[in-house]
Amino acid sequence: MTLLHRILITTLVLATGAAGGLLASLTPLPLPYMLGSLIAAAVLAAVLRRRIPQGYTFPQNIRLIFLAVIGVMIGAQVTPDLAAMIPSMMVSFAALTLFVGLAHGGNYAIFRHLGGYDRPTAFYSGTPGGLMESIAMGEQAGADIATLTMQQFLRIILVISLLPIGLSIWLGAPVGSAGGMTLARADVDLSQLPIVIVVGALGLAAGHWLRLPAGQLTGPLFVAGAVSLSGLVPLDMPQWLINEAQIVIGASLGMRFGGLRGRALLRGLGLGLVSVGFMMALAVPLALLVQRLTGAAFDTLLISFAPGGVTEMALIALSLQANPALVTAHHIYRIILTVVEMAVIARWQRRRG
Repeated sequence: MTLLHRILITTLVLATGAAGGLLASLTPLPLPYMLGSLIAAAVLAAVLRRRIPQGYTFPQNIRLIFLAVIGVMIGAQVTPDLAAMIPSMMVSFAALTLFVGLAHGGNYAIFRHLGGYDRPTAFYSGTPGGLMESIAMGEQAGADIATLTMQQFLRIILVISLLPIGLSIWLGAPVGSAGGMTLARADVDLSQLPIVIVVGALGLAAGHWLRLPAGQLTGPLFVAGAVSLSGLVPLDMPQWLINEAQIVIGASLGMRFGGLRGRALLRGLGLGLVSVGFMMALAVPLALLVQRLTGAAFDTLLISFAPGGVTEMALIALSLQANPALVTAHHIYRIILTVVEMAVIARWQRRRG
């Protein structure tokens, strides 16, 4: 495949994703620019599967840049007030530790016994976080990478789609991005972009050097959080940049769904619904327990436990007038804990083998 051919295909994918995102923004769909782009790109990949060269993959360097944008956006929400709240989050972190262990064990049983997946595929499909790390480690362990990728993507998509809808019905008003919430400002001018670029680049380097879980996201998040805490420079981001980031990420994910169709996709969707339902059934009593012990709002605790996308959970927090950085802190902890758990169990299994 020539470089020109790759550029043309990528341009088509991005244009299709942008059209899907714009169309979805006219609906109540949560996280519309990402989900609309994902759906449109998946349809494109399925329709043109014989015309797109087999070796084509969406350029990861482009995706990495816009993941850093999302990381900076979330990190900019970290404030001294949030840092002061960390000691009070120890109870919820302890409950979240229990949640990760129970969720992973239950998901393994669902995918292994109900889905009939082999052991590595069931184990890495059932992780309640660490999408890219689960895929990478699952591939090394001999898992069915197509099935594993599908289940991990479905976990995130189902949570960020169904939880906002459920909360909207319960509260009687749209929440998250469907309710017009945003972590960005519309009146930010281009003079802020150099700061965002520098912070994002430093974050990417830090994430790679420190080998952070989901480093392309968490590296910029931590650096942006440190800059925000310092108060040295403002980290304001325009809404159009956040929308573009969601379109790029959605399009890159959608291309991975092009080869999945028929019974495999329907079975994966059914198992995904069972898995997400099981995890949310775990999250509710744990959130109620933490609420009783700490007095924290149940709504905020529930979205802090939900194993979905960091961005949409933060947007829902804004809808509930909760601190999005507080919710994000729980999700980053969940991701780190899941990756550590995977690494420990994988090492133990290698020793047994």
